[in-house]
Amino acid sequence: MGRALSKPFALSIIYGNAFILGAIVMGFEMLSSRYLYPYFGGGIGTWAGLISTVLGALTIGYFLGGVLIDRHPSSKITAIATGLAALYLSGLPLGADPTIAFIETSYGDGPLPILVASAALLLVPLSALGMFSPIAIRLLIRSMHESGRVAGAVYGISTLGSIFGTLFTTFALIPAFGSRAITYLFAGLLLVCALSLLFTPTETEARA
Repeated sequence: MGRALSKPFALSIIYGNAFILGAIVMGFEMLSSRYLYPYFGGGIGTWAGLISTVLGALTIGYFLGGVLIDRHPSSKITAIATGLAALYLSGLPLGADPTIAFIETSYGDGPLPILVASAALLLVPLSALGMFSPIAIRLLIRSMHESGRVAGAVYGISTLGSIFGTLFTTFALIPAFGSRAITYLFAGLLLVCALSLLFTPTETEARA
């Protein structure tokens, strides 16, 4: 037996969160460049550190989410993870600058401090958000015959959200608001997402 989502309202919550979380993942990557810029500049080395950290964090999240959803098939897992990401982001506006300054003082210039600073910003929240996709796919699949369609839909919608988040954050949010205000905005959106996932209904169905 498995846990599957079937009600249209529940489906809309999962797919809506796929878009929003995808947007925040890439939006926060773009925003993180503003946190790093005063210390490491905005060159290709800084972006290499950010992109590598994002990919590493998502990898951790994919593996961890896949393991947990097989053991505990419930949307509450990703609700807790998303709430953790919201909590982490809410602390960054006050904690990011002292942390990055300490890293720069301790390690100086070069790839290592950039990677360490990128990890301090991104590793925890993006690992938590990376758990969403495997969990969503597991909850949405009711038959092995639809597994490809469901996986494609989740990753496709999430990627569309990432495109939106990249462009909207870069060309609309950053020019209009400070980095800290945008970080609080992302944290608030994640909290709303976490609450919606926490109360997403699931029902037990046999898997074909």
